[in-house]
Amino acid sequence: MKYLSYAVFIPLQIVFLPVAFVGLLLTAYKQIVVSKRLGVSQTAIEIINGRWTMHIFGLRQDDATAALMSVLPNTSKVGLWLVLWPLWVQARIAGQVKLYPRIPTAGDENIADMVAARTVHFDSVIARAIEHVDQFVLMGAGYDTRAYGDLAASGVTVFEVDQAIVQEHKRSMIAAAGIRCENVTFVPVDFSVDNLFSKLAASGFDASRKTLFLWEGVSLYLSAEQVAATLAMVKQRAQSGSVLVADLYADRLVRTLGKANLNERVLEMTSETLDFSFPFATNWQQVLADFVTSQSLQQGETHFLGSSNKAGPYAVVVEMIC
Repeated sequence: MKYLSYAVFIPLQIVFLPVAFVGLLLTAYKQIVVSKRLGVSQTAIEIINGRWTMHIFGLRQDDATAALMSVLPNTSKVGLWLVLWPLWVQARIAGQVKLYPRIPTAGDENIADMVAARTVHFDSVIARAIEHVDQFVLMGAGYDTRAYGDLAASGVTVFEVDQAIVQEHKRSMIAAAGIRCENVTFVPVDFSVDNLFSKLAASGFDASRKTLFLWEGVSLYLSAEQVAATLAMVKQRAQSGSVLVADLYADRLVRTLGKANLNERVLEMTSETLDFSFPFATNWQQVLADFVTSQSLQQGETHFLGSSNKAGPYAVVVEMIC
């Protein structure tokens, strides 16, 4: 069936190229232009697009994401289907996903695998750590839907933290999608002026209880000083034994993304910049270990992405324990 799937996929993909191009343009227009008009980050759409793709290909069950995608005005399921349909057909004939999206073996992740790979690694840490905490804080939650899945019945108190304009849009879309969110406390924060823990405390957060902090897709848009300040705040204010799980990126990836002409223009349109990164070309395990130690944190579960590459990994998902 594998060879039959490729025999179908290759001519289908060739025929679909003009249609796929239209789908790409439609998706990009909504992701970039409509997101800017709404005042929300276009990178948040990249993540939910990736998770919806994992869902429809059977790699990760995520009904809440599927429901939310159906109502979001700044993405296009039609556009994505026009791009992905030949791949979906190939996967159905073969009985498994061979090309894209995929969850590769550890170390073999390429850039195209980034959303799927880091999502799986975050899920792994969250599934284990959530059993030992009382609170779950999503920092820069964007369109993340983890709180509306299995976690809704976990008994853990959930706080979603993000800019007010992002939360207002997300909450209206959640309501439109019919997603229940009674278990979630939404905490609007202006990260440039507000104290995160003061805002959390005002919303019912209990600093004496162990907490899992999720910091996904944020660090590379901050300066080294902002990253250090955030980690120091969590270390100082969170209960001992609390966990922060984050994704951190290699300087080669940040340089590549920042210098790509198209990507640079997209970042300018949405007022986003890339900054914080690590020299992961050599001794990346030690580079990360030294950083975590310098923040007075303990390193837990760690997953490097793309470590088989001669240039070193391009990212890491790491658990840091207070």
